[in-house]
Amino acid sequence: MRAGLTYRAYALGWAVVRVLPERVAHALFRLIADAVWRRRGAAVVRLEANLRRARPEAAYDELRALSRQGMRSYLRYWCDVFRLPDWSPDRVVRTVRVENEHYLRDALAAGRGVVAALMHMGNWDHAGAWAALTGAPVVTVAERLKPERLYDRFLAYRQGLGMEILPLTGGDGDLIKTLSDRLRSARLVPLLADRDLRASGIQVDLLGEATRMPPGPAMLAMRTGAALHPVSIWHDPPSLGGRLVIRFHDEVVPPASGRTREKVTAMTQQVADEFGAAIRAHPDEWHMLQRLWLADLSPAGLP
Repeated sequence: MRAGLTYRAYALGWAVVRVLPERVAHALFRLIADAVWRRRGAAVVRLEANLRRARPEAAYDELRALSRQGMRSYLRYWCDVFRLPDWSPDRVVRTVRVENEHYLRDALAAGRGVVAALMHMGNWDHAGAWAALTGAPVVTVAERLKPERLYDRFLAYRQGLGMEILPLTGGDGDLIKTLSDRLRSARLVPLLADRDLRASGIQVDLLGEATRMPPGPAMLAMRTGAALHPVSIWHDPPSLGGRLVIRFHDEVVPPASGRTREKVTAMTQQVADEFGAAIRAHPDEWHMLQRLWLADLSPAGLP
């Protein structure tokens, strides 16, 4: 029953939001964001605890203002997700500004794949659609959602934006091998990389505290010779009508010496450093509503 309700809620969002005038749709989602923020439930409390790491000097009122903007940005993401399939290719491209785009283009022109390490920031679906429309073939991984038909719908949605989507679990063949093959064929592989609390995660320092991040981006870059670039995404200005900004940060390269684990750890720490700077610069666009730092985990070590 719960799975069915979840699917119907998303289906209703897709159906209703797409037919509303754009400003009405965004105003509705802004009202929802403000209502959730005022209730200050578990997700908002968690967001504020996470933002405290980015702005430790912030007074309570400033932190509350940041979390309000964060919830508005998060709900804007969902509003645009529902409406993005109806955008023209021209609009998808025209509403994006890219910083350091040459990092992407130079690597692909040289026959190198690019691993884009992403945060839960901005609108990565819009960024992926922009890349696919401008000659950078996108291959990425999606967590298998429940119910299955909700996963199928998101799969079709992202495929419709021009991306190849591989399931994180339950797919055919070896996921790492498939991603490696795509990178060797000069593809862009964006991967969310700011949270991995499993035992296999790499422990790093993020914003001054210990957390774990996935080793996959660094391992794939080392395995294939692909370029690893942290990427931050935000809206400028943050209000409706602002362009989506995609920034490719400097390439993270493997250390000249050391064992594989040591190299992966060093590279993942460099990614974390870039993430930390980007979060400090745009905290209101960082949609981290879950536990992130090891100090916040339960005694059992679970999120």
